[in-house]
Amino acid sequence: MSMEYFDPRREPLATSLPDVEVFHSDDYPSEDGEEQLEPGYYWWACFPGCLPDSEPRGPFATYEEALADAREGIDDDD
Repeated sequence: MSMEYFDPRREPLATSLPDVEVFHSDDYPSEDGEEQLEPGYYWWACFPGCLPDSEPRGPFATYEEALADAREGIDDDD
């Protein structure tokens, strides 16, 4: 699992925190009564040390594909 930024331009800002977590389904095994995630990479909105702010999005074949989906719509030209 890894914490990333939805907008990578915010990373150098001292007041900015990573706000998206990318993980593989093996990192989160199902508990009794919970649905098992399909194999693959997922992402969800999440600040470090906090519970997720969204449902997992995925699965994706690679970490890079999951992160690209999370960052979709971020305009790099601002």
